[in-house]
Amino acid sequence: MKTAVSIPDDLFHRADELARALGTSRSRLYQEALAEYVLRRDPDSLTSELNRVVADVGGEPDPWLAEAARVTLERGEW
Repeated sequence: MKTAVSIPDDLFHRADELARALGTSRSRLYQEALAEYVLRRDPDSLTSELNRVVADVGGEPDPWLAEAARVTLERGEW
């Protein structure tokens, strides 16, 4: 969807420079920035995204990692 927004000139120029440095378009930069902004302010969305990542990676704990965590906790001062 196309839309028009007003932003301060200095912010526009900084975003334009960043897009060039990243080798991406201004539109793509704005899309990514807005998506990150919205995700940070919507706790349910963040939880859903984390759940998706866990599902993709798998929920089964690694036995070696679980043992390493147990040993580390036993050695730590609580």
